[in-house]
Amino acid sequence: MAIEHHDFDVLVLGSGGSGLRAAVAAAEAGAKTGLVCKSLLGKAHTVMAEGGLAASLGNVDPRDNWETHFQDTMFGGKYLNNWRMAELHAKEAPDRARELEHWGAVFDRTPDRKMSQRAFGGHTYKRLVHIGDRTGLEMIRTMQDKAVHSDIDIFMETTITRLIKDGDRVVGCFGYRRASGEQISFSSKALVVATGGSGRIYKITSNSQDCTGDGYALAYEAGAELVDMEFIQFHPTGMVYPPGVAGLLVTEAVRGEGGILRNALGERFMEKYDPKRMELSTRDVVARSIYTEVKEGRGTPHGGAYLDVSHLDSDYVRRKLPSMYDQFLELAGVDITKEPMQVGPTCHYFMGGIKVDPDTGETRVPGLYATGEASGGMNGANRLGGNSLGDLLVFGRRAGIGAAADANKLSAVALPAEELTAAQGEVDTYLNGSGTENPFQMHKDLQKIMGDGAGIFRDKEGLTEAISLLESLESRVDKLKSPSPRLEYNPGWQLCREVKNMLTVSLMIARGALMREESRGGHSRLDFTAYSDYWAENNIVVHSKGGYDMQLTPTPVFKRDELSELVEARKESEKAS
Repeated sequence: MAIEHHDFDVLVLGSGGSGLRAAVAAAEAGAKTGLVCKSLLGKAHTVMAEGGLAASLGNVDPRDNWETHFQDTMFGGKYLNNWRMAELHAKEAPDRARELEHWGAVFDRTPDRKMSQRAFGGHTYKRLVHIGDRTGLEMIRTMQDKAVHSDIDIFMETTITRLIKDGDRVVGCFGYRRASGEQISFSSKALVVATGGSGRIYKITSNSQDCTGDGYALAYEAGAELVDMEFIQFHPTGMVYPPGVAGLLVTEAVRGEGGILRNALGERFMEKYDPKRMELSTRDVVARSIYTEVKEGRGTPHGGAYLDVSHLDSDYVRRKLPSMYDQFLELAGVDITKEPMQVGPTCHYFMGGIKVDPDTGETRVPGLYATGEASGGMNGANRLGGNSLGDLLVFGRRAGIGAAADANKLSAVALPAEELTAAQGEVDTYLNGSGTENPFQMHKDLQKIMGDGAGIFRDKEGLTEAISLLESLESRVDKLKSPSPRLEYNPGWQLCREVKNMLTVSLMIARGALMREESRGGHSRLDFTAYSDYWAENNIVVHSKGGYDMQLTPTPVFKRDELSELVEARKESEKAS
């Protein structure tokens, strides 16, 4: 089959907030820029970030500043964060929020017409810029318009199955158009991975069908390092009923606006787990608290907890939480102004990801960059709510600028013929090979393994069994074949490569979780329940000597002397309280 081909200076994979921001930055830097997305433009997981964008503007509480935001981020991440990334994020998020406003984003206002800010878990002050509970949607709308008017070529419904290298350098990628099955290749002097997370590893997740770890696996295969993949955020509040929408996100803004969590006995149980912060504790603490209440028999009829805003003014609820009001009324038949919601933990966000240079987004592989949830380091062991939207703006911009600067120094690149042939062979095998493995069944098996052995709570026995079962799947993954041979809109064909990607990521998670013998942030061990100073370091995942065997290497967190005083001050403050 003939391959459709396109040349760019910078190519961005992913059209969520980080991908759009990277593409705009690259185009503004003078690079010929292309953007590839697996689904439709605008259908991105960023839309699910409903509650707000964390930025220390000080519009509602003038005491707020970047130093406090940095301290909150470091404390939330249990001090495994990349210090430089946490610093850049705290310093630059306010400018990125103002920039969005200048581009046309409409945010809720204070009485004096400044951008309003609300409270969120783990943040010292009211910090989250928002528009009701549809902040991510407004950001995507704004950046999508900006991208369309920035002379960026956009390729929708295009699946990328392999990054192409020439020697040590990434020079492009290969894939196919989902609508027709036609093969397509891209050459690029620099390539930015902005493909988001891998929530579809788990059955109960807030993530869309497209979040299958593609960027993690593709970058890993190309030789990039990944960091701290065992840290996964289970958002405390997803819908638990009806079954068809289990896991659908219930924004933290509900708690930020005064929502109260109660168990089936009517107890406000967060008093037991974090009496200081209560419902506005960090997400890892709230998720484990709800999980514990259910496990100990104090859960709701559908296996969750009650989240109640019925004590608030009904007009205020409908104005501040319009999506949540509509979501529960339409999907569960619940009027949240009159009765409580039933919620429970749902897989939401990956703190780990591709290891990058904080200032430029560059990986250790020449020509390869990463940003957003696809990259790791900014959030350490646990992400604070609202930090994802600031993260994707700050580091999406930086990755786009870094990729453009790299590309502008190079002459044209070409895709080696043998690499293209190998890529073609892989996708053809999934359609016309002799394999007998059904991707839909293998995906179900994978989800069960990860849910049973590497979910919210973990232990040596469960992780060891999960790794054994995952390795069994790994021995069969090359035999995957689509149940249908059709080229047009073939979900089975799509899932073959996605299952391979999710399996790679699952092994990173389980092996990293088994190695880390402590509980910290989004990683909770039943057999090692406390923090351990010995494990206060990052887990780096990389190919073993260029092969496909994973090598996990604990590596000390790189600290910045000029920020040590802020970190130590926060640690002392927490001890005192």
